[in-house]
Amino acid sequence: MDLDDLAPRLERAAARVGPEVNRTVQQQGRRLRALIQGRASGRPGPNIITGDYHGSWKGEPFGVPDGGGVEIGTRKPQGRRLEYGFMNMYDSIGRFYRQPPFPHVGPSVNELTDDWPDPFKAACDRIFGGA
Repeated sequence: MDLDDLAPRLERAAARVGPEVNRTVQQQGRRLRALIQGRASGRPGPNIITGDYHGSWKGEPFGVPDGGGVEIGTRKPQGRRLEYGFMNMYDSIGRFYRQPPFPHVGPSVNELTDDWPDPFKAACDRIFGGA
C-alpha cells in the first residue's frame, strides 16, 4: 500500500461514515416496522379490524453525530395491551378482561437483532471498499 495515498483514502472513507451509517439505520428501522406490522396482522397476533392500529406504527428518524437513529413506535393505547396481554384485570371503568398477549414487537426486535451485524458489515464494505 502506498502511504502517500493513505491519508486521502481515509478522508474519503471518513466522509462516507455518517451517511452510510444513517442509511443503514433507517433501512433497519423500516425493516423493524414491517416486521412488527406483519406480526400485528392476524393470528397468532391481533386481528386487523379497521387497520388503524396496524397503520399507526411509524418510524421517526433523528440525527446523531456521524450517523442517524430511528425510533419505531405507535401512539395507540392498545399497543401495550396487545403486546403483554391484560389478563384477569379490571380496566378504569370496572370491566373485567382476559385478553391474552399477542407479542409482535418483542419477536420482531429479536429477529432483527439476530441479523443486525450483517447490514453494518455491508456498510463498512461500502465505506472502505470504494476508497
